[in-house]
Amino acid sequence: MQTPEPKFVAVSEPNVSAFGGPGIGPSLRRAWFATRPQFLTASALPVILGTVWGARQSGSFDPVSFLLALLGVALLHAASNVWNDVGDEQCGTDGQNNDRIYPFTGGSRFIQNGVLSLAQMTRLSLLLAAGASVVGILLIWLHGWPILVLGALGGAIGGLYSWPRVQLAGLGLGEIAVALTFGVLPVCGAAWLQQGSLDPLTLFVGLPVAGWVAAVLLINEIPDCEADARVGKRTLPVRIGLAWTGMLYACLQCSALLSVVIWQQRLGLSAWPLAWFALLLGVGLMLGYRLAARLPGLPLMIRLTLSIHAAGCLGLVAWIMLADPRL
Repeated sequence: MQTPEPKFVAVSEPNVSAFGGPGIGPSLRRAWFATRPQFLTASALPVILGTVWGARQSGSFDPVSFLLALLGVALLHAASNVWNDVGDEQCGTDGQNNDRIYPFTGGSRFIQNGVLSLAQMTRLSLLLAAGASVVGILLIWLHGWPILVLGALGGAIGGLYSWPRVQLAGLGLGEIAVALTFGVLPVCGAAWLQQGSLDPLTLFVGLPVAGWVAAVLLINEIPDCEADARVGKRTLPVRIGLAWTGMLYACLQCSALLSVVIWQQRLGLSAWPLAWFALLLGVGLMLGYRLAARLPGLPLMIRLTLSIHAAGCLGLVAWIMLADPRL
């Protein structure tokens, strides 16, 4: 399949010569890289954060539940990534996207470059979702029906995000969907598995992650705006334009710090670790300004946004682990 050349390429896109070949080994390799595994940390870090918080609250650590949660969320994330490729191929945006910044935007390119067919990607997505369901059943057996509610909600949002008949991303609801499925839900779910209950403070642990990951999606949608607009996929950047997108990006970064401050104040923790999160906000505000001003360097800005998410999650993990034992 002939696809347009991108304006920006961070690394080489997948192709048949690199990923082709018969046998189980090449098939598994294709399946693995089709899930975009380099981005699975976006779901793993919230699970780690929620687990650390829940374990500190309960005073005990359940390693089996942690590993199952990590596996289940990773499978669900992988299924969503592949399903997103299927949906974007069906609506036509990835096939005509020549502004993509691979590997961050424009999908995995497995369908467009002929590595896997649309039908194969669909089957892979369903297989991954089935794997996540099996893990979910095990967690329900161990911990009861609340896990069913959290898992079903995350799976439904992930499916509707890309399903062409609904396509939450095209309705301008993508950031809210991602904030829930990769921020609030995995943190709260992982914490509940460790402590058996939830409280408002757990929500304030998940809210900064929601802000950081929503900012990741927002900036990743910018290079795809032209292709999305042509096929009627009206993401937030398509709807509000680049200037307002930059302002919204800055607001998401501010909301993350505000959530951390509320959490810190409610617990009465020492304020000096806030300097780390203030530094992350400073970087985020700079990036928001550059977006609004249409300044160049979008590939670097995307990398820095991903780094803010990772550094923020790890900063919260370290803060919780090193805090006063009476926390």
